[in-house]
Amino acid sequence: MMAAERHAPHLIERMPDVRGRLRADEPLAKYTWFRVGGPAEVLFEPADLNDLCDFMKNRPVDADITVIGGTSNILVRDGGVSGVVIRLGKPFANIETEDTEVRAGAAAADINVARRAAEAGIAGLEFMVGIPGTVGGALKMNAGAYGSEIADIFESAVAVDGKGEVRTLKSGDMGFAYRHTDAPGDLIFTSAVLKGSAGDADAIKQRMKEIQDQREASQPVRERTGGSTFANPEGHKAWQLVDEAGCRGLTIGGAQVSPAHTNFLINTGNASANDLETLGEEVRRRVMDKFGIELRWEIRRLGKTKTNGPREVDQ
Repeated sequence: MMAAERHAPHLIERMPDVRGRLRADEPLAKYTWFRVGGPAEVLFEPADLNDLCDFMKNRPVDADITVIGGTSNILVRDGGVSGVVIRLGKPFANIETEDTEVRAGAAAADINVARRAAEAGIAGLEFMVGIPGTVGGALKMNAGAYGSEIADIFESAVAVDGKGEVRTLKSGDMGFAYRHTDAPGDLIFTSAVLKGSAGDADAIKQRMKEIQDQREASQPVRERTGGSTFANPEGHKAWQLVDEAGCRGLTIGGAQVSPAHTNFLINTGNASANDLETLGEEVRRRVMDKFGIELRWEIRRLGKTKTNGPREVDQ
């Protein structure tokens, strides 16, 4: 008689006790702006900072950790994400103001941070109304818009490292560069202090309205998109390179280069993550062929590829 086949336990069975939520094989498409992508092997939503620290201290060390926030600038591949995906939710979305400083949780929406700053008469954070996503993601990539970036207003941040220890970072620890930081990759940002200057609330709100109007007029804000696709190469504008390479409206499967703004990819309704990534790579190829310039992905691509065969390019 053959012995019964033994199966390795699912990763979730090896998770430590938590006060937050743990789910196995959780579909990630519903969380992302693109509305595409496969499942997380395990999704963890911590109850608070201590819960996150305890989890990081006691987690299986062989399990990969991936952190997601507002997912406005993330493409989850169709094969899903192995290991544990950590998603910071409402417990990390607090926003407080004092004098000319704003203390915001990593899950706080950038637009809400800008609004609270305006209400408190704190100038300098208006540009955040034009950044989709949350504070944690903005810190990771030194997000910016309309001539300003996080580095300009950054005072300090709190993060949890891979061993579950809480760390406080100052500007010199971040290594800010254009759409990039040199902060250690294992850090999970949980909050930040952003510093503006005293201003007139009405004038701040007017500037924010101008930014929002400009954004709505020039970007596909009503579409299933993922924010700016490529970082601007030095001395160039990514959208202009994409446009002049003949990619405006370019389509693969259900993915399209936005006719409104060529540095945005759109899920027109039935795109797969593979459609979107393949389209992005085709755009990069065309720009390289025409200008000899390599576009760098600004969208963060996560997980495993799962293809259903090649898709044709349709101009």
